Amino acid sequence: MKAVFDCVSIFPEMFAALTGFGVTRKAQEAGLWSLALWNPRDYADNAWRAVDDRPYGGGPGMVMQAAPLEAAIRAAKARQQASGGVTQSRVIYLSPQGVPLNHAKAVEMTADMRAGVGLVLLCGRYEGVDERLIERVVEEEISVGDFVVSGGELAAMLLMDALIRQLPGALGDAASAVEDSFVSGLLDCPHYTRPEVYAGQAVPEVLLSGDHARIRRWRLKASLARTRKRRPELLAQRALSAEETQLMAEIHHEQCGEQ
Repeated sequence: MKAVFDCVSIFPEMFAALTGFGVTRKAQEAGLWSLALWNPRDYADNAWRAVDDRPYGGGPGMVMQAAPLEAAIRAAKARQQASGGVTQSRVIYLSPQGVPLNHAKAVEMTADMRAGVGLVLLCGRYEGVDERLIERVVEEEISVGDFVVSGGELAAMLLMDALIRQLPGALGDAASAVEDSFVSGLLDCPHYTRPEVYAGQAVPEVLLSGDHARIRRWRLKASLARTRKRRPELLAQRALSAEETQLMAEIHHEQCGEQ
C-alpha cells in the first residue's frame, strides 16, 4: 500500500527537499509514497491572495484565517478519496502544542498509512491558525520538539521523513531501520569505517575480530553507555534484560570505579 501525503502550505516549494534528494526521493520514484501540495492562497477570497489577518484581542503578528485553510484541506481530502487506496484521511496540524513525535509514534503512523490512512498535513505560519479551524477539522496535533520554528513545513518534512524510512523497501538495507537510534529504546552505538587508523585513533579491536557475538555484545554495551550518559531518562523507562543489567553493572564499575 502506497503512503499518501497531502500538505497544505503557503510555501509548497519547500517540499522539494523531500522529493528531490536522498532516501525520500528514491522511495517516491519507487512508488512507495506520493505527495500533493495545496496552497491556501489559491482559496483566498481577495485580490491579494492574503490568508492571514490581525488577531482579535490585539498582540503581535498575524493569524492564518480558517476559510482558505479549510477549503484547501477539503480539496486535499477529496483528492485522497478519489485516488483510490485511501480508506480514511487524517488531518494533522504540526504544532508546538501537539503530541511529541517519537520513534514509536512514527512506527504506529506508518502502519496506519500502510493500512490505508492518508495524511493531510497542515503547516501553520505566523502566530498560528484560527483555533476554530483546529476544532472543526484537525484530528491530531503533533510536535517535533520543544522549540519554535518559522513554520510547519520543516516539522511536516521531519514527520514525513520519519514515516517514509519505515516503509518496506525505502532503505537500501532493511536492517538500517532496525538498527537506528530509538528503535530499541536506546541511542545507537558508535560506528567506524576505513581507514583503520585516523588521526592517531584506531578502530576498536573488537570490531575487527570477526567474532559476531563479541561485536553484538560490544555494540549493546556501547548503546547502553551512551544512553546512560546522554539520555538517562530513556533507561529509566526501560525494563532491562538480564544481559543489559549485567552490562550496566560493568559500565557503572568502569565509569565510577565501584563494585
